[in-house]
Amino acid sequence: MKLIVGLGNPGAKYAANRHNVGFMAVDRIAADHGFTPWRSRFQGETAEGRLGEERVTLLKPATFMNLSGQSVGEAMRYLKLTPQDVIVLHDELDLAPGKVRLKTGGGHAGHNGLRSIHQHIGESYRRLRIGIGHPGHKDRVAGYVLSDFAKAEETGLDDLLRGISDGAVALAAGDDARVMNAVAVRVSPPRNSGTRPEDPEGKPLKPLAKPAAETPPEPSSFADRLRALGDRFR
Repeated sequence: MKLIVGLGNPGAKYAANRHNVGFMAVDRIAADHGFTPWRSRFQGETAEGRLGEERVTLLKPATFMNLSGQSVGEAMRYLKLTPQDVIVLHDELDLAPGKVRLKTGGGHAGHNGLRSIHQHIGESYRRLRIGIGHPGHKDRVAGYVLSDFAKAEETGLDDLLRGISDGAVALAAGDDARVMNAVAVRVSPPRNSGTRPEDPEGKPLKPLAKPAAETPPEPSSFADRLRALGDRFR
């Protein structure tokens, strides 16, 4: 079993903030993969379902970002999991928008949600770092992460969240390369590839149908048919 945690702050005031992209990602996974409705549990909200062969509990801590570890630690212990079974989805200032990276262990780099999780379960959990870009100066960081995504970013954000959802089965299975590929196909689709990205179950979809070649109109008379036949062999 896996515990997949999206980080954010609860309430409508914060719903569209850059800091809440972890909430947005697990919401998309729950909707696309047929998880149960969200319910209050573990000082947060949870939804249950399957991603491929893995049973998964999704968690959105309601403790506010700085105390995320309280909710994550409670859920992990109740479900009898280890930190290696926990995957945290969070915003990442040091990645450009549309970029994601996977990481296991390491420091929290000043992210208050990760700092709290470190305090409650240690650092050996997995993270999906979701790029939101940097405002350019550290003094602007707090206001930047607690501001909404700009209107111009909405299409790119939707593609990114769809890509994360497409790669959710691979994420639960620990197949990092397939997660990265699923996001890349959505965010930067290859031109004239003739294929579509994998579906949410991780199975490749059929190639896009090629348009049928146009056929010339049938000649209307015997003489016209002979002339057309002659034209083919010139």
